[in-house]
Amino acid sequence: MTSGMRTVIYPVDDLAGAKRIYSTLLGAEPYVDQPYYVGFNVADHEVGLDPNGHRTGMAGPVGYWHVDDIAVTLKGAVDAGAAVRQDITDVGGGKLIATVTDADGNVVGLLQAP
Repeated sequence: MTSGMRTVIYPVDDLAGAKRIYSTLLGAEPYVDQPYYVGFNVADHEVGLDPNGHRTGMAGPVGYWHVDDIAVTLKGAVDAGAAVRQDITDVGGGKLIATVTDADGNVVGLLQAP
């Protein structure tokens, strides 16, 4: 089951510059401000800036669907024809993410909160 797309991660090269821009656009300061990730929480949505995104293959923003069971959802997506792009990974604190590509090459993110 999904609770909606509530997270979007942007790959950025200039983290400081991106932080200034997104702080202005979102009208909020980040709640996470680390060299490896800057995160904003706006209207119950996460907007993240990933300075390692381009190096890990992110070509643009990725929307993440929040799911109850990432393993079951990932298997269902693969069984339906999606291809695994990034297998299930713990990104800290028990938060699990994975990405797949659909038949047209669009990247879809999955996220299971701890």
